[in-house]
Amino acid sequence: MSEIEKLEKGEWFNFGAPEIASRKLNAAKLAQEFNSIPETEPEKQEAKAREILGSAGKNLVIHSDWKFDNGKNIHVGDNFLANYNWTVLDVGKVNIGDNVWIGPNTDIYTVTHPINGVERRKHLSKVLPVTIGNDVWLCGKVTICPGVTIGNNVVVAAGSVVVKDVPDNVMVAGVPAKIVKKIEE
Repeated sequence: MSEIEKLEKGEWFNFGAPEIASRKLNAAKLAQEFNSIPETEPEKQEAKAREILGSAGKNLVIHSDWKFDNGKNIHVGDNFLANYNWTVLDVGKVNIGDNVWIGPNTDIYTVTHPINGVERRKHLSKVLPVTIGNDVWLCGKVTICPGVTIGNNVVVAAGSVVVKDVPDNVMVAGVPAKIVKKIEE
């Protein structure tokens, strides 16, 4: 089985394998192209972002400095806004709903590595998809860890690290993020 096949089946794969590395190099090239577009040319940014993403709904805004591992594994809905310095390790799928705002310096990770140091020396990775529902606001400097699902109508407070699934209609905060408030529908 190839390393790409292992990745796609959710098994441990070697992230240094040529076919994996070439995806990352292509993504780096596309990110450089996107980030070289001036902020004063939002139409060009949107067109380039649509070329990069797996899919996107209407009203797409992504500011620079945007970094990603693939691009095609990111799917966003309508009325999407990602502020400055958005990093997405989209080795695995990232599905984002409608009316989602992502604050500056926010990171979304789908890739993890073995906890055991000897196993890490083998350059192993595994992907766990991330899903973000509708009407979600990730405030600044938020980190979403691999495998997390965030429900609808959720606010993740600035500086939070989300390591577990988040239900609908709540605000979470902290490291690790915990529910701090219910949100009325």
